[in-house]
Amino acid sequence: MDEIRYTPIGVVRSPFLPDHYSTGRRIEPKDTVSTIEVFPEYMDGLRDIEGFSHIVLLCHLHLTREYALVVQPRSDTVTHGVFATRSPRRPNPISLSVVRLNEVDGNFLHVADLDLVDGTPVLDIKPYFPATPDDEQVRTGWMQARRQQEQ
Repeated sequence: MDEIRYTPIGVVRSPFLPDHYSTGRRIEPKDTVSTIEVFPEYMDGLRDIEGFSHIVLLCHLHLTREYALVVQPRSDTVTHGVFATRSPRRPNPISLSVVRLNEVDGNFLHVADLDLVDGTPVLDIKPYFPATPDDEQVRTGWMQARRQQEQ
């Protein structure tokens, strides 16, 4: 297969410095305010985004240097396949985050609940649409079982 290349459209500005990543400290994004700086040449693409309460960010996990197919999440005591986790140690270090859009200020998107370190390249931004019909039951695999054990 041919090599796939992407050009970042922006960058994450967050209070989480790269040392959070390198030391393995857990990043708690709840209510944390961050900014997505969209590069000026992509600013027209933000038209009408302010009408959405949440957006989806696709980012490149630029600090990931190697991957593992089996990992142990910090929130569990057993290992799982990397594709059943949110570990950054992936074969293609791409993140997908749903965040609250608080404000649009020119080419700056002020968001909440983002767990990425400062300087993370942004590859794409999409509006968030709840995709699961209300009558469809959502399962969360090992995470659901873990939460039930904790109760």
